[in-house]
Amino acid sequence: MFYQTTLRSITLGLFVLVVAGVANSADYFGLEVLTEILILALIVVALDLVAGFGGMVSLCHGALAGVGAYLYGLGTAMLGYDTVTSMALSMVVTGMIAWVIGAICSKTHGIYFIMATLAFGQMAYSFVFESSYLGGDSGLAGIPRLDLSHLNVDLNDAKQFVMFCLVCLLVSYAVCWRVLNSGLGRSLVGVMTNEQRMRSLGQNPVRVKAHIFGISGLILGLAGSLAAQHIMFISPNLLSWTHSGEVLVVVILGGLGTLVGPIIGAATFVVLKHEIGNFTDHWHLFVGLILVFVVMFGARGIFGEMEYRFNRLKDRHSSSQTGK
Repeated sequence: MFYQTTLRSITLGLFVLVVAGVANSADYFGLEVLTEILILALIVVALDLVAGFGGMVSLCHGALAGVGAYLYGLGTAMLGYDTVTSMALSMVVTGMIAWVIGAICSKTHGIYFIMATLAFGQMAYSFVFESSYLGGDSGLAGIPRLDLSHLNVDLNDAKQFVMFCLVCLLVSYAVCWRVLNSGLGRSLVGVMTNEQRMRSLGQNPVRVKAHIFGISGLILGLAGSLAAQHIMFISPNLLSWTHSGEVLVVVILGGLGTLVGPIIGAATFVVLKHEIGNFTDHWHLFVGLILVFVVMFGARGIFGEMEYRFNRLKDRHSSSQTGK
């Protein structure tokens, strides 16, 4: 079961304040970096939902976000649908695809689950890469941003687009919080802890995992459509296995099974990429070294380690108070 602790709430609140503050003072490049952080944060929250609380380590979540981007691009740039319909379609169809993948892959465990999800991701990549209708390796351009002019919101303005992405992230976080504290979420944790016992209690582990994968897919469809709107161009690179691998790295870096941790991991990853990238093209090497350090010293991630030390300090304080 997921607990929105005081520390998690404070951390999320500080993240929101920092993003809002930086958005009000940043130049165009700074706003682009903020948008990149928020879209990546959406993807890693979706992955943490299945991996951190369901034990389903997926290597197709980056590809599913790419599917969402292509669905939005297909609806707007090629089929002529309005932006709202295309975005809704992107979320729903990506969610349905994710549900099917979850239902199939959840019959496997461990390394077999990881490889099965990787295979689905590679199939999607190959299909898009070889499809002349979708632009092949040249990609697809001319993708418009969501039209919210009736709400006096202009998403072509970089600052307003950042704030819209932030709202989408907070809504997605709230959805994950609500799901994890529902009967479905408790069943998911039970299946991860002891699948045989949950089956003996009448639960269907495959159905539970598929439902969670489908909900995760809805968030990925949202993230993908925002990614397509961000640069108004999409290419098969969005579906590559390296993208999914980076997403998994970010979740581990921030703190698996915390929801807020991956968001901190996304911010850290993107900032490091741009800052180190100013000096060398081998920024992956430095991020890899940091990840090795994180794994070797507890494997709790940045926020996970902070939460661990905070809880130890709180327990020590409570013990000393009881002793008195």
